[in-house]
Amino acid sequence: MIDLSSNDAASQSLKVREFYLGRQPILDRNQALFGYELLFRNAPVGPANINTSQLSATAAVLAHAAQLGMERTIGDAIGFVNVDADAILSDIFGFLPREKLVLEVSAANSLAPAVLSRMSELVSHGFRFSLDDINPDSPQLPALMPMVEYVKLSMRDISLDGMVKLAPRFKQDGKKLMACKVENRDEFKNCLDLGCDYFQGYYFAKPVIMSGKKLSPSQLAVMELMTLVTSDADNIEIERAIKKDVSLALNLLRLVNTPAVGARQRIDSLSQAVHILGRRQLQRWLQIMLYAEPGKRGHSMTPLLMLATTRGRLLELLATKLRPAHRHVADIAFTVGIMSLMDTLFGIPMMEILAQIPMGDEVSEALVFRGGFFGDLLKLAECIERLEDMDTRILPALADLAISTEELVELEMSAFEWSDNVVRYAL
Repeated sequence: MIDLSSNDAASQSLKVREFYLGRQPILDRNQALFGYELLFRNAPVGPANINTSQLSATAAVLAHAAQLGMERTIGDAIGFVNVDADAILSDIFGFLPREKLVLEVSAANSLAPAVLSRMSELVSHGFRFSLDDINPDSPQLPALMPMVEYVKLSMRDISLDGMVKLAPRFKQDGKKLMACKVENRDEFKNCLDLGCDYFQGYYFAKPVIMSGKKLSPSQLAVMELMTLVTSDADNIEIERAIKKDVSLALNLLRLVNTPAVGARQRIDSLSQAVHILGRRQLQRWLQIMLYAEPGKRGHSMTPLLMLATTRGRLLELLATKLRPAHRHVADIAFTVGIMSLMDTLFGIPMMEILAQIPMGDEVSEALVFRGGFFGDLLKLAECIERLEDMDTRILPALADLAISTEELVELEMSAFEWSDNVVRYAL
């Protein structure tokens, strides 16, 4: 029997291993954030500095991520992590918060009796499992199903007819169905109709261009306020504009009292808020507020909001590290990250957005063509988000920017944590 309460032996043998970290949102039927699949890829940058006598490569990467702080990576969400047979049989589980994680196993390969026995033991200790790469004719499926809480059905590997046959079977067994690799709105609707409980894929981040779409009243109010801020209007004029929209005023007061802002005292008035934030910070929070509809307060953990704030913060941290002497560069990088999803948010082409929100040439080049320094940062962020499809592009991008994988993972985790704080406390 393995003592799951102790991780001393494993931590002594664990040494730093370079890896990439990605996280892909998992949404519920309301398209609110439910969890993340955490993707780990070993970075091909020389020999692995790890004692493999006690931990497999997969287990080592997971343990390292847990040591860095799993809470920083997933916040209040549930984390789904892939584990292979070696990881299941290892002593990794003392590192992992069982209440926050779901362990994904592949049904594509035959699992030895010892692995099945170990899975059963882990379930008895409170760990949960998800089954991927489903083969409905697999002889080991009956043994696996009692230990599995989630079943993943891939839109790329299973036809719609196949989904129609499989979904009722697993629902009847009481399993939670997760449709993965959902890449467009039609696929999302089909899976919704089939009764899937959760959805994974970047359909929500792809712009659906809608002719004649109008901004909501709250978005118009924010846009008008942004115009005042960027045109150097007086503070009194800005305060008057904020007071016209009650929800805007309440949001601003919430924002300046969040840990993400770091104010040393409680701010109780709009004049204090405008003064303490300053123009640069005020513009930043207004950009964030565009993604947060007041009418969706109960579903504020929207994936688009999380993705945009994470991108903005990651680009800012990268720019700060690469060009520390130029504070304005970090501000521009944040703006590029946060604005890069506005075509999806508004349903209009990026060129039209830039016609309404005038930006400098560097920002426009990055947003439209992914060009220049800021375009390079944005491309790196997008590659990380689509780690399954774009992991081969990350190493050249890191080399061009002179960033190590360890530095990247640390900056990512800081961006995840900052974004989670913004959404959790402010919106």
